[in-house]
Amino acid sequence: MASTANPFSISLSSKPTATSSLRKINHSSDSFLRVQNPPNSVSLRSSFISPSSIELNLNRVGNSISSASRVKSRICASSAQVMDQSVTKSDPTAPTIVDVNLGNRSYPIYIGPGLLDQPHLLQKHVHGKRVLVVTNDKVGPLYLDKVVEALTKGNPNVSVESVILPDGEKYKDMDTLMKVFDKAIESRLDRRCTFVALGGGVIGDMCGYAAASYLRGINFIQIPTTVMAQVDSSVGGKTGINHHLGKNLIGAFYQPQCVLIDTDTLNTLPDRELASGLAEVIKYGLIRDAEFFEWQEKNIQALMARDPNALAYAIKRSCENKAEVVSLDEKESGLRATLNLGHTFGHAIETGFGYGQWLHGEAVAVGMVMAVDMSYRLGWIDDSIVKRVHNILQQAKLPTFPPEIMTVEMFKSVMAVDKKVADGLLRLILLKGPLGNCVFTGDYDRKALDETLRAFVKP
Repeated sequence: MASTANPFSISLSSKPTATSSLRKINHSSDSFLRVQNPPNSVSLRSSFISPSSIELNLNRVGNSISSASRVKSRICASSAQVMDQSVTKSDPTAPTIVDVNLGNRSYPIYIGPGLLDQPHLLQKHVHGKRVLVVTNDKVGPLYLDKVVEALTKGNPNVSVESVILPDGEKYKDMDTLMKVFDKAIESRLDRRCTFVALGGGVIGDMCGYAAASYLRGINFIQIPTTVMAQVDSSVGGKTGINHHLGKNLIGAFYQPQCVLIDTDTLNTLPDRELASGLAEVIKYGLIRDAEFFEWQEKNIQALMARDPNALAYAIKRSCENKAEVVSLDEKESGLRATLNLGHTFGHAIETGFGYGQWLHGEAVAVGMVMAVDMSYRLGWIDDSIVKRVHNILQQAKLPTFPPEIMTVEMFKSVMAVDKKVADGLLRLILLKGPLGNCVFTGDYDRKALDETLRAFVKP
């Protein structure tokens, strides 16, 4: 089958350059913007009204383009063993802080152990006197009392309500969302109130969407308690719920006041949830941070064994990658879509197999394997990357093949309503070139997609 014309393509490179540039090709009415942030600079030339082909090169000097000068405590990305890395802090209880720079919507990500025992971190982001904590029946019994104490200790003017939702992806729907609205309205919460999401990605997505919608928008705070939520879903302001025809099709971009990551909450995380979250960590290395991927290969066993230093570094480096991308492309005009490597295939598995049958990271792991397979069939990567991806996912005890129930038609049917479809054309995130490089494009040979689907599932 002939290659389809490309209405939109982004190429992402992790190679260091003197400056960063987003270059618009073959577009006579493009605009040009240069943002100076010494010693780094970002050049953006684009027109997102009628995009054609975009090539992106990111300056990876240091850890972040727009947040390098604001991060309070920094660990440089390194392929050395995590045990060889050191962090110098004047205060051992002070959290590591990664900033998400979005102008007047900027916010900090606090990372460290014991942060729920530091009330000032939460209290300075609560602007009114009323708080609603949204959690589930697994996390609530473990951490709700601690969060309530953190919100109210030495702060008697603040009152806290809570709503406990059922746990699981299958409850990320409109009926469950209404329980949050019911509690807020019954409690007569006003526009000065703050919602707090306490839990994994499902709770964070639903609480954030409720905050975006309640009284047309109120403040909210993210307290993620899973690796998946800590390294990905709590950062960047994507909120929403599922529809039975597709995952995350109903939602809003809505940024929190802060993200508080108390790494001690991972002590109660089941092994399967831990592995699921590592799929998103691995993703960052594949799409934009080759050094980080090499570090993961050396430290995957330490991560699986819950080594606190390894986990802290993986969370921090993942948040820095996510914050950098979100700061450049908050509303997913192009660059941010690259964070969805494997998600188009993975979301099809979650929808076709049934929400909650597999964890999100398990589906994404298989999706990444399929995206890598397709990239290889297109001749865009060599087989060493294919082998390395299989190896690290297997070490992380993640699946590399979809469930047997999936068919080619099931994949195609669900992928046809994916959010990355534009003008009827499915755009995919695929690897291209050396490790750490990817493209977001609709310009690929459709035979490669068909061959990948047939190689992994039944006709």
